[in-house]
Amino acid sequence: PSEVLPALEHGDVQLERRDAEALVMTRARRYQAAMRGTSLASAMVRDLAKNDAALAARLLAEQLPWLAWMPRGEQEDCLADILTNLAAGAETGTFEPFARSLAEWEHTAEVWADPELAKRLSSELPGGGKAIPRPKVRR
Repeated sequence: PSEVLPALEHGDVQLERRDAEALVMTRARRYQAAMRGTSLASAMVRDLAKNDAALAARLLAEQLPWLAWMPRGEQEDCLADILTNLAAGAETGTFEPFARSLAEWEHTAEVWADPELAKRLSSELPGGGKAIPRPKVRR
């Protein structure tokens, strides 16, 4: 503590640990300010998406250029899922589902970027098993 606390005056401190995930220490006022800004920004983006979905999609696509690799329907599902998780994270302070959703959609876009892989994964699999329905997008 005697080494770390003075460093917090200049910014956040990341503590690297050998056998566990790194930790980030921050001053409470800095954390609260970041959470308030995130909450406000996500509420504004959510309201924008409600009022002008096309504009929200275009703005998000500018920030996430890999969206261009996905078909239009997938882009719409992606936008809805990301915005829902962002708003929930801002409300609760839990952003892990948002980060996970963002990473999953980026990986989905990477599959679409490879036409051969997308074709293989979109086609029926060989075998005599029972067909199962496509999972629904959580909203």
